[in-house]
Amino acid sequence: MSADFFERNRPMATADLMFTNAKIATMAGEGYGLIELGAVAVEGDRIAFIGASDAAPDATMTVDCGGRLVTPGLIDCHTHLVFGGDRAREFELRLEGASYEEIARAGGGIVSTVAHTRAAGEDELVETSLARLDHLIGEGVTTVEIKSGYGLDLDTELRMLRAARRLAGERKVRILTTFLGAHAVPPEYSGKADAYIDFVCNDVLPAAHEQGLADAVDGFCEGIAFSPAQIERVFEKAGELGLPVKLHAEQLSDLGGAALAARHGALSADHLEYLGADGVEAMAEAGTVAVLLPGAFYTLRETQMPPVEALREACVPIALATDANPGSSPMTSVLLAMNMGCTLFRLTPAEALAGVTANAARALGRADEVGTIEVGRRADLAVWNVAEPAELAYRIGFNALSARMFAGELEGPLQ
Repeated sequence: MSADFFERNRPMATADLMFTNAKIATMAGEGYGLIELGAVAVEGDRIAFIGASDAAPDATMTVDCGGRLVTPGLIDCHTHLVFGGDRAREFELRLEGASYEEIARAGGGIVSTVAHTRAAGEDELVETSLARLDHLIGEGVTTVEIKSGYGLDLDTELRMLRAARRLAGERKVRILTTFLGAHAVPPEYSGKADAYIDFVCNDVLPAAHEQGLADAVDGFCEGIAFSPAQIERVFEKAGELGLPVKLHAEQLSDLGGAALAARHGALSADHLEYLGADGVEAMAEAGTVAVLLPGAFYTLRETQMPPVEALREACVPIALATDANPGSSPMTSVLLAMNMGCTLFRLTPAEALAGVTANAARALGRADEVGTIEVGRRADLAVWNVAEPAELAYRIGFNALSARMFAGELEGPLQ
């Protein structure tokens, strides 16, 4: 690490808690930003010091990590965690040869989940979502983005967002909510997509904003969902309300969604299997993060890979997420997403870890709060029983988490 880094992170007089004898992947700067045998001090809910153990301040409580790896708390920056029902039967249909698009056009897919979600009460949505959230938390996740989009009417969209907000009161985790009303055309608007977009822009999105339920606005720009022109109307409304935007783009075809998102200063464009050169260039110019979702790629047996090398060359930040949802990515493992990002998309282990820390924070507009281990950042940390950071992406079906810290509170067996 540079001399400037240590100057910025020089010790204070005392701290509430000190991790010592740790290998620290700060995720600040190049690669892992490793500090060998370092220390991290926490004061309240903030990181107060990071650096060499022999320069560390005194602390009320000291935790010897025994050489364990310490990383920022992991971030799942794209999920649909709140929903009703399941779509296991559609999984069978896909294995029998039906495509995702064929299932959607036959009334399955998103619309199927809409029916189950509309029938579920808020308490039920909270209860069923907690099991999925607990799996993420158990893998060191401290921040989760949750989208609506399975209501597609006023009452259910707001109910989903309220349920998502309530999860943060049930568990020690940071929840960010995204309004995804433009996810699919509901049955009652069949053949009237423009009228549905009117409803989203004039009624549902303003209500979500007025009730303080949306941190951002998303949409699905695809042939089975909405056109770029329709999505642009949603983005314009979001802009009027002062809400940042992001977009499901180029998952099944290249409609220019990523470039559209970039023109609106989007935080991220997500999926991107069919992203073209124009979209890459637009995202680079706008600083829009590319969120890759290998769980959906795997589940749908997609063969078109996102243009990872082009994104690298253009210096577009790459994030990874589970895309946890009942249809195209029934996955609640960020560690598996990291492994898939490496094995399916040829990311490096360092890129995969950045994808669920620093770059995931950028995709949520929270890079000044979480995603790296730096003085002043929130004290969201994960301690791992591994010798090298690459092990987090290397192992399959193995959770090496030793302890988790959220907002300065330590959880786990490490003492």
